[in-house]
Amino acid sequence: QVQLVESGGGLVQPGGSLRLSCAASGSIFSINAMGWYRQAPGKQRELVATSTNGGSTNYADSVKGRFTISRDNAKNTVFLQMNSLKPEDTAVYYCNALIRNNWYDAPRLYWGQGTQVTVSS
Repeated sequence: QVQLVESGGGLVQPGGSLRLSCAASGSIFSINAMGWYRQAPGKQRELVATSTNGGSTNYADSVKGRFTISRDNAKNTVFLQMNSLKPEDTAVYYCNALIRNNWYDAPRLYWGQGTQVTVSS
């Protein structure tokens, strides 16, 4: 019904930047919120940043001041600009979205397939 497709991951040196994108498509009536999570090897998935329709954003303390989440609502797309990257930012990054498929549906949470970000010299 709904697909979230991430792009923009890769290998970058410490101090470098990357921009992740995640586009939602399919049966979408409305999107309430979109966000980014990450999971490093051997660790639990953790929140990176979220963005609500009201314009509120929330960031993990570890990325505040370095990462910026933004949205293009016309294209159902969320971005994550990552600056001053550190080796500890290495992880698989997943986007998610709280989506209503129809006006009468309750919102459902959808996840993308993930994109690898590796920060290494």
